[in-house]
Amino acid sequence: MKFGYFDDSRKEYVITTPTTPLPWINYLGCNEFFSLISNTGGGYSFYKDAKLLRLTRYRYNNVPADGNGKYFYIKDNDTIWNPGWQPTKTTLDNYECRHGIGYSRFLSSKNEVTASVLTFVPLNDNCEVSTLTLTNNSSAPKNLSLFSYVEWCLWNADDDMKNFQRNLNIGEVEIIGSAIYHKTEYRERRNHYAVYAVNTCIDGFDTNRDDFLGPYRGADSPLAVENGSCTGSIASGWSPIASHQITMDLAPGETKSFIFVLGYLENPNDEKWETAGVINKKPAEEMLSRYRTDGDVEKAFTSLRNYWDALLTKYTVKSSNDKVDRMVNIWNQYQCMVTFNLSRSASYYESGIGRGMGFRDSCQDLLGFVHLIPDRARERIIDIASTQFQDGSAYHQYQPLTKKGNSDIGSGFNDDPLWLIAGTSAYVRETGDTSILTESVPFDNDISVAAPLMEHLKRSLDYIITHKGPHHLPLIGRADWNDCLNLNCFSEHPGESFQTFGPSEGAVAESIFIAGMFVKYGEEYAQLCDLMGMPTEAGRARQEVESMKEAILTHGWDGDWFLRAYDAYGQKVGSAECEEGQIFIEPQGFCVLAGVGVAEGIAKKALNSVKRRLDTDYGVMILQPAYTRYHLELGEITSYPPGYKENAGIFCHNNPWVSIAETVLGRGDRAFEIYQKTCPAYVEEISEIHRTEPYVYAQMIAGRDAKFHGEAKNSWLTGTAAWTFINISQYILGLYPTHQGLSIDPCVPKDFGDFELTRQFREGNYTIKVQNPDNVEKGVKQIYVDGVPISGTIIPYIKGKSFYHVVVVMG
Repeated sequence: MKFGYFDDSRKEYVITTPTTPLPWINYLGCNEFFSLISNTGGGYSFYKDAKLLRLTRYRYNNVPADGNGKYFYIKDNDTIWNPGWQPTKTTLDNYECRHGIGYSRFLSSKNEVTASVLTFVPLNDNCEVSTLTLTNNSSAPKNLSLFSYVEWCLWNADDDMKNFQRNLNIGEVEIIGSAIYHKTEYRERRNHYAVYAVNTCIDGFDTNRDDFLGPYRGADSPLAVENGSCTGSIASGWSPIASHQITMDLAPGETKSFIFVLGYLENPNDEKWETAGVINKKPAEEMLSRYRTDGDVEKAFTSLRNYWDALLTKYTVKSSNDKVDRMVNIWNQYQCMVTFNLSRSASYYESGIGRGMGFRDSCQDLLGFVHLIPDRARERIIDIASTQFQDGSAYHQYQPLTKKGNSDIGSGFNDDPLWLIAGTSAYVRETGDTSILTESVPFDNDISVAAPLMEHLKRSLDYIITHKGPHHLPLIGRADWNDCLNLNCFSEHPGESFQTFGPSEGAVAESIFIAGMFVKYGEEYAQLCDLMGMPTEAGRARQEVESMKEAILTHGWDGDWFLRAYDAYGQKVGSAECEEGQIFIEPQGFCVLAGVGVAEGIAKKALNSVKRRLDTDYGVMILQPAYTRYHLELGEITSYPPGYKENAGIFCHNNPWVSIAETVLGRGDRAFEIYQKTCPAYVEEISEIHRTEPYVYAQMIAGRDAKFHGEAKNSWLTGTAAWTFINISQYILGLYPTHQGLSIDPCVPKDFGDFELTRQFREGNYTIKVQNPDNVEKGVKQIYVDGVPISGTIIPYIKGKSFYHVVVVMG
């Protein structure tokens, strides 16, 4: 069943009931200030870093779900309700939540009063703006009271949730007119504060949570709202909040609007104070002055809409398949932007506390984002490379606020170095900007040991070359892409983190997945060497790639599929010889997409094995058979119940690898079949089974062995977004950026029909008509550029050329 519908013309998903299976959320913010907002008004806000600069609180384990947000209470005589339904959960006469691109709208009504709320983060301010409009649709006057509510987080979200002996004593606020200032810890080490303000005079306020809610009450039944009056409380310690009370009379048919702004501000250290103990509010006052009127808000909102409309025209498709068009043109690219901004740090499944920006994650997210804002992709590559160690290995994550690496979740994941090559290669292919390769970049943020980015890439490659095991395959280290395959961990007791316990190195455990990565990105490194006039280094890299191919074919093939790994005892992982976990998805996808085994004919055999052994109605499982007992030598992967997460779940992130691999073999029907199975637009009809948002990808879907087969978890922040966009845009629809120009080589289902593409590539704008008169899956008979036939599938890049009119005839 469905709980809403797509409104493609407005680029919105319209949720028609608040009781979705899980909170269905949206992300607000494009630059440094971000908010999460759910379809029931839940969520939280932060500046740059969800751990270190959290503005508002959220309770992940709360019952009922989706506890705490930025709420508006409307009191109409004895009826109290919220436009987003929570937290009072009053039955509404009408409810609609429209999640758009960078904004969310609520339209609800109760007892002939309509409430409309538009919430967004402006492009150029560190704040969230909410316009609330109330309309009296009855034939009688209405006397209404409106109450706002946010609960401040005491900045460090990790400390906020556990250090109560300190935190219950430090909350401080100031109130000036209709603005409530959160200045906790400002007296000491901080030079930042937050503000929550409304653009009208208020009839009351509260800043102490216990006074607003009342004793032994929750946000579902605040005593102040029930009484129709705030208490004027001034927080001192305990739990500071911000609540405004506005009382109004509405004549029949009358509408009134109110603008609420939640903002983050900083002062220079020598300008912190107006007077002793009084914060310098000038930055806040300047910000608030920009959102005083409905016209101010409309101007900012229009700028945001125009910004996104421009971004989403950089790659578009028009086909007979509206679900493909919807995902490619709107939701997939939108999710790529969100994952690029936040990596895996802050969602309804990632608390924003335990993880920063992932090294591997950010490099992969960049692959799906680089065509949108190349300048930001360039900056991200430099940030990532700056955390690399001198030997070519890497921190597994870094904090977005400090841009410095940390080892909170361990390091020594041996696939990390190669992802830096992948991201850099994608950037250079997209932009033609080779200057990034000569830019001086520090190691471990130590400028004294800085080296050109090209040297960083060389050390990434060399780290794999110098860390091989007995079969001349790459050592796995702590783990490879699958963080839960811990071949050097040997954790026997609860509380021993699989990612930080045990040695990160080992001289035996090897990864066939990293080997496949090395083949693909070793060649891409060699191409960068070609560009930079380094033929000797390019030759060396290609020789190493050939050696790795040979090692895979000799020691990584199991007869019907590629092995997954060798463990610390030299035993096979992912082999028909194994009792459990006989076949894994990762090496089948990545080895074949890298071209390994294609000429030898075994690639087709591997992908046929995937279909036979791993396929389900909801996607391709990560392994089979599922592990039914804990294997000390394999680690966390065997700790999950069968069918969940890495133990035979459907990991959506690696399904595109298999789909891409199928395009390498020219099997468009099968490639598209895999694409469809995890694509949100295709699973919308089974939302009661899938449960997560039907407009964005999830990380994991429960596999065939699970009790709840088909149920998704961990939506939004997943590498699935980038890899699926790469799959559909570069391999299925076939527009692949190369150093020489844009390549066009689609691989589609036989019945896909003709389609049109637009693509901005460097300074050129391409309009492309793809004709498939013979209904083939793959093959280009002829390409015409501006009416002139060309040879091959690459449209030569011409510097300064603005428009390319292209016709592609498949056959």
